[in-house]
Amino acid sequence: MKRNLLALAFLFAGAQAVSASDTVKVFVLAGQSNMEGKADQKLIDHQATDAKTMNFYKHLRTGDAWTVRDDVFIKFLNRHGKLTTGFGSPGKTGPELEFGHLMGEKLDEPVLLIKAAWGGHSLYRDFRSPSAGMPANEALQTELASEQAKVKNANEKNGRNDPLPSMEQVKEPYGKSYRNMMKEIEETKANYDTMFPALKGKKLEIAGFVWFQGFNDMFGDHAAGEYAGNMRHFINDVRKDLNNPDLPFVIAAIGNNGSKPAQGGMLAVSKAQMSMNEVPEFKGNVRAFPTDVLVDKAAEELFPTWKDNFEAWKLVGSDRPYHYFGSGIWYTRIGRGMGEAMIGLMEQ
Repeated sequence: MKRNLLALAFLFAGAQAVSASDTVKVFVLAGQSNMEGKADQKLIDHQATDAKTMNFYKHLRTGDAWTVRDDVFIKFLNRHGKLTTGFGSPGKTGPELEFGHLMGEKLDEPVLLIKAAWGGHSLYRDFRSPSAGMPANEALQTELASEQAKVKNANEKNGRNDPLPSMEQVKEPYGKSYRNMMKEIEETKANYDTMFPALKGKKLEIAGFVWFQGFNDMFGDHAAGEYAGNMRHFINDVRKDLNNPDLPFVIAAIGNNGSKPAQGGMLAVSKAQMSMNEVPEFKGNVRAFPTDVLVDKAAEELFPTWKDNFEAWKLVGSDRPYHYFGSGIWYTRIGRGMGEAMIGLMEQ
């Protein structure tokens, strides 16, 4: 345990310092808005000091403040620093806090989290990996017709003459988030010693990958049905591009349904994600776990009447169900699930 508090230096005088290891364990955290993280800072600040919930967050606190770890570092798009709260969407926190804490407690080496997450991005299109190829021509033609119809309608409504989208423009977004994710990893590897001076001169080792995504694949005629195949391609391509054929890979399966049974596209995507546990070549190196069973029931029970009970609501949640109610408790539980699954894979 290596934290930013002088007293701990005396209490744990025998603990390894950051400089004790020449290797940095790197974990990539990727996905869409729920990997970004949507638990509002005001909410978790309140819950960390409220008698009913403070013990839940106690391990993430140093005295009256959130711990700032000096052995776990994080890069999330244009932000970087020592791990603490606030590395989710602006003013918010996600599963990275608990995941990083667990990795810091478990590993002797310093830890670096590289988070690549963008809201509203699907595996079918945005994160589509190279070996998945492009969708079938029929699907692309349907998409092209739909996009052209939108422009035609807008032109007629607004008296404009904007050009109609081409097939190349329809194809361009496919795989863009995958490429940007890899760019984030490469740029962090190239500049980590400047961003994190404490890690200068150390060797980065990609130690694991965590995936938390799925909402945008619930919709449309093809995304949910293709999810399992696209997920297999994604895992294999990530490993190939990171030159690590057995890279431990954790999937936090979509579970916005909470205590209610999943239905429709959500059920199809969650089943596809959980099915990765049954793929023979992924045995022992891929682990998917459900997130619905980790639901924050206090937020779930109050949400239907949140508008009429806003003062009570803001003490348990900060967003809609598609963002796990913006619940710090639910996101923290998911982060722990990610960490426990990762440690299980690393110990095999």
